[in-house]
Amino acid sequence: MSKSNRIGIILGMLVGIQVALVAQNSTNSPYTRYGYGMLADRSFGAGRSMGGVGYGLRSSRQINPMNPASYSSMDSLTFLFDAGASMYFSRYNDGTNRQKNINGNLEYFAMQFPVWKNRLAMSAGILPYSHVGYDFGAVSENGVTHPELFSGTGGISEVYAGLSMDIWKKRLSIGANISYMFGSIDHRSITPLSGISATASDVYTMKQVHVHNMKYDFGLQYTHPVSKTERLTLGVAYSPYMRLKTTSYDLVSFNSTFTQMITADTAWNRGFDLPHSLGAGLSYVKDNKLMLAADVAFQSWSQAKFFDRTNEFDDRIRVAAGGEYIPNNFTRLYLNRVRYRAGVHYSNSYAKFKGSGYNEYGACVGAGFPMLDNRSFINASLEYVKIVPGTKALISEQYFRITISYTFNERWFAKLKLE
Repeated sequence: MSKSNRIGIILGMLVGIQVALVAQNSTNSPYTRYGYGMLADRSFGAGRSMGGVGYGLRSSRQINPMNPASYSSMDSLTFLFDAGASMYFSRYNDGTNRQKNINGNLEYFAMQFPVWKNRLAMSAGILPYSHVGYDFGAVSENGVTHPELFSGTGGISEVYAGLSMDIWKKRLSIGANISYMFGSIDHRSITPLSGISATASDVYTMKQVHVHNMKYDFGLQYTHPVSKTERLTLGVAYSPYMRLKTTSYDLVSFNSTFTQMITADTAWNRGFDLPHSLGAGLSYVKDNKLMLAADVAFQSWSQAKFFDRTNEFDDRIRVAAGGEYIPNNFTRLYLNRVRYRAGVHYSNSYAKFKGSGYNEYGACVGAGFPMLDNRSFINASLEYVKIVPGTKALISEQYFRITISYTFNERWFAKLKLE
C-alpha cells in the first residue's frame, strides 16, 4: 500500500469518528452547567501521565498538539498515529448528599508524518475542547416550594491540521495549527408542578447552543544542547481570541417533546467568545533515560463574552510539572524498558458559580509500555483530581481518571534497495 493511500485511510477514520467523539459524555459534574463545561486536557501519551505538560515537550515518538512547533522533531521515515480513551470514577458531596458516577469516552485520534526531509512535518486529528454532562435535582422557592430537575449534555470539539518547520536545524522550530471548532451544548430543566396542584402542568425548558468557527494556534520551541545526550527545550504557544459563530434556542413547553410551546426564541451569532491563551514550558531530556518538564498557562477568560454578557468568567491559570524515567532502554528485560511517569497540576476554574469558583488539584502516575518493535507504545495513566469550591455552599468533587492510549510508530517512508 502506498503512503498516500495509508494516509487517506487514516484521514477517513478521523472524519468518520467525529460524531462518535462529540456524542460521548465524559463527565457528570454539576459544574459543567456553567460556561462551555469542563475544559478538556489537550495533552497526549507521555504528557498526560506527567501532569498534562506539553509546551516544552519535543519528542520524535509522541504527537504533541499543545505546541505545534513540536511536530518537526520526528525523523523523515516515521509515521505516527495516536488514539486515546478515558474513564472517570467521580464522587460528589454537598455536605448532606453523596453521589458516585462512572463515565467514559473516546478522547482523541491524531496522526503525524514528515513532509520534507527532517525540516517540515504535519499533524492532523480530532480532540475535545470541552465537555458538558450533568443530571441533578434542586429545590426552588419562587413563592411556592417545588422541585426542579436539571440535565445537560454536549461539548465542543476541534478538528485540527498543523505544520511545523525547523528554521534552525535541531535548535529552533516554529509551527501553527488551524482548527475547525464545532459542537452543541444542551441544557434542560423540568419543573414538575403537576405533583403540587391538580390544575398545574409540568414545565420543560431547553437552552441549546450550536457553535462553529475556525481557531488558530501558534508555537515556537528552542532547544539548547547541554551535552551529546542532554538538552533543554523552551516552548511557547499562543492562541488568539476568537468569537464563535452560534445559533441558540430558548424554549419553554408543557411537554418534553416541545410540541406544546409556551415561548420560543432563536438567536444567531450572540456573543460567545474563546479567550487569548498563552502557555510556556521547559523540559530537560537525557536520551533514553530521563525527561523532566514544567508548564504554566494563562487564559484571559475575564474578557470573554457568554450569551452577550461579560463578567461571566475569571482568568484561568494552570501550572503542571512531571517526569519520565527509563531504567535501561537497551536491555532485554521488559520492565527495565518501560517508561515510568508521574506528575502534578493545579488550576482555577474559569466559570463562576454564585459569584465564586473552585481550585483544582491533581496528581497522576503512568507508564509507557513498549511493543515488540520498541517504537510503538501503549500508554496508561491514573490521575486523581480534587475540586475544592470557593464557598461551602458549593459541591465538593473528586475523581479518578484512567486513560489508555496507543501510539503507533512505524517506518512507512523508507525506500527498499534491491541488489
